[in-house]
Order: sequence, then C-alpha cells, then structure tokens
Amino acid sequence: MNKPFDNRAWFLVLPVFLLVAFSAILPLMTVVNYSVQDTFGNNQFFWAGTDWYVQLLASERFHQALGRQLLFSAIILLIQIPLGVLIALCMPRKGWTVSLTLVLMALPLLIPWNVVGTIWQVFGRGDIGLLGYTLNRIGLDYNYVNNIGDAWVTIVVMDVWHWTSLVALLAYAGLRSIPDAYYQAAKIDGASRWSIFRLIQLPKMKHVLIIAVLLRFMDSFMIYTEPFVLTGGGPGNSTTFLSIDLVKLALGQFDLGPAAAMSIVYFLVILLLSWVFYTVMTRDENERQGGAS
Repeated sequence: MNKPFDNRAWFLVLPVFLLVAFSAILPLMTVVNYSVQDTFGNNQFFWAGTDWYVQLLASERFHQALGRQLLFSAIILLIQIPLGVLIALCMPRKGWTVSLTLVLMALPLLIPWNVVGTIWQVFGRGDIGLLGYTLNRIGLDYNYVNNIGDAWVTIVVMDVWHWTSLVALLAYAGLRSIPDAYYQAAKIDGASRWSIFRLIQLPKMKHVLIIAVLLRFMDSFMIYTEPFVLTGGGPGNSTTFLSIDLVKLALGQFDLGPAAAMSIVYFLVILLLSWVFYTVMTRDENERQGGAS
C-alpha cells in the first residue's frame, strides 16, 4: 500500500525561502537593474543595455584588479591548506591539551576583520610596531606603506595568521573521524608515517578539505576590510583588489551603473571558480559512483 504524499512540511521551509528572497534575491535584482541603466541623480534612469559590461570587460583597471585578486587567492590556498593540514596532524588527540589547543586555535577566528587590519597596521609600523621595528633593526628596511613587496607579504601573512586556524580545525575534525581500526591495520602491515597519511588520513579528510578550499577561496576572493585598513589599496594600486576597487567605484566615484555591472561580474566569477574547484575536487568520487552503478 502506497503512503499518501504529504507536502505540508514545505510550509516549515517557506520562512527560510522568504528570508533568502528578501536578503539575497531582491538586492541582487536591484543590482542587475542598476547595471543596465544610467542615472544623473534625482532618481532619473536611462537605459544603457550592456554598455557598462562592455566597458568593464575592456577596462585595464578591472583586469589588473582581477589579476591581483586571483594571485592573492592562489597564494592563500597554496599556503593555508598544506599548513592547516600540517597543524592538524600535530595537534594532540587525547588529554586536557586537546581542549586548550582547540580554544587557542579558534582565537584568531573570533577577532573582527577590521580589528585584524588595525592590529597588523600597528604591528607592522617601523616606529612603534614590534614587527616593523624588529625587521628594520636587523637591516631589512621594511615598510609596508611605501614598498609593494612588503605590503603584499604583510597582507598574506596577516591572512594566514587569521584564517589558517579554520583549515586546521576542519582538518582536525576529519582526522578525529577516522576509526582506530585503520591505524591498527596500518601498524600491523608496517606502514610508514607517509603511507598512513597518503593512504588513510588524506582520503578521509577529502570532504572537509573540499569545504576548506571552497570557504577559503570565496573568503580570500572577497577580502576587503583587512587590506583596506592596513594599506588602503596601496602603495599606489598594488593591493587594490576587486572588492576595494568596487567600493571606490561605487562610493568614491558614485558610478552606480559601472559599479553594479562590476558587482554582477564579480559574483559570476566567484560562482564559476567555486564550481570549477568543487567539480575538480569531486571528479574522482563521481567517476567511482558512476562506475559502481
């Protein structure tokens, strides 16, 4: 006997859909509307079609900001993912030190983004900052305000300090989910430490690492507050990422049409790259499931 289908449970989800529509879809449609129009104030709009998109995609300023953003995200992923996994492997598994380690690892994640930028702004100053003063004392001539290389290194180190804990905690959760029987079997077989990591730990951490990569990519690609507080996009435009350039265009120059078009392209780039990351990282698993069926 077939049970009747009861779809009343959808009413429980309806408030969530309404909340998402209000907080995401409606603002997005507003941005889309601005991206195809032009305004001279007084709430008067004129149809512009795809002019802003064509102008944006041909803009050297946009290409340079996009290049800086991609470079920054690539550096962040190449540093934070391996470093987070290494830290997770070194974290204790038993005893009172587990709770202490978890609390210490979570502390950087609790600091607001603007406070992080302010901390490193003071920390890197050559006159009163511990980092800047120490580096200058040993003869490195460190100045993140005037030197492009120093500015980039400071922003990267700041982001690594702030967010590597997230990767480490996710990887640690994946390691803790591995049954002891796997380690016991590997010990009986005489497997080396590298073999245990490559054949047991890394495959079992795959799902949490996918989450870590996606979260860190999206967050690093949308970074704004920390570099804006630290360098303001300088020296020159060397640390002006897409987010900073977008705010300057929308609020500094008040070019709402081009800024809206840039927002849409920005959103589509993040969506496309996130989909590529997820597809590549889950390709082997999908192929195995397809072969099994």
